Amino acid sequence: MSATAIEAPALPAPRRRMDPLGLLALPGIAFLFVVFLLPLALLLWSSIRGGEGFTLAGYWRVLGDEYYRGVILASLQLGLVTTSGALLLGYPAAFALARARGGWQVLLFALVFLPLTVSIIVKSFGWGIVLRRDGILNWLMLNLGLIERPVRMIFTEGALYAGMINVFLPFMVLPIYSVVRMMDPRLPDAAATLGASPWFRFTRVTLPLSLPGVVAGVSLVFSLAVAAYVTPSLLMGDRYMTMSMVMAKAFLNLRDWQLGAAMAAVLLAVAAFVVVGASLLQRRLGGGR
Repeated sequence: MSATAIEAPALPAPRRRMDPLGLLALPGIAFLFVVFLLPLALLLWSSIRGGEGFTLAGYWRVLGDEYYRGVILASLQLGLVTTSGALLLGYPAAFALARARGGWQVLLFALVFLPLTVSIIVKSFGWGIVLRRDGILNWLMLNLGLIERPVRMIFTEGALYAGMINVFLPFMVLPIYSVVRMMDPRLPDAAATLGASPWFRFTRVTLPLSLPGVVAGVSLVFSLAVAAYVTPSLLMGDRYMTMSMVMAKAFLNLRDWQLGAAMAAVLLAVAAFVVVGASLLQRRLGGGR
């Protein structure tokens, strides 16, 4: 026998077989293609199709006109204010929900989930009843002697922001809660035994661990708020135009399909930027732990 070892013939790599369970996703994919991707493609095609063929006139009108640029900025401002208010209120609420026990947790869950069972139209009309001149809030302040005459609160930006935060607050609380409930509540106490101050424990222990939930909640609320239509229409009317309201008027009143489709494409680009950015940030936060 020679000193050189005889090499065994290389075996072919086993062929990967498709998991039959993957076929269960085909009906859902086909459904999404028919009801989402295909209409979306037709909408984007309408934004670049004119009477003489391919044209970017719709995008030039949306991005080049000062009025429509103001509408885009107003929508972004509405999204930022709504997201900031929902985060300030929802972050401590998520911790209270995660740390509560027994009947208190059931009560807090009810306060979070019950608003989701009510239509946005109903909630927006409810805010209109509360804030109008003969509404509950004015009646209460008059009887308490805080004001001498009814105050105009409806059709103001303050009423709009309050209504928007109320509508989208649960979408901030639930993602943060899902992350906080998985955190070990003993970690801040362990940091305290090592001499960490409350601010240090929050910024170096609690906040970094809860950031994935914050990122998910912020991206979800901002994407929903920037595309809001019902609440701004009912609480502000045409005095505060958003991108969704411009789209509705372009399609329903003006019959300007190219303008509506171009504004829809801009709104889609904003939402896609937020979602993709949040996904990348989530992956970075997940890899850093």
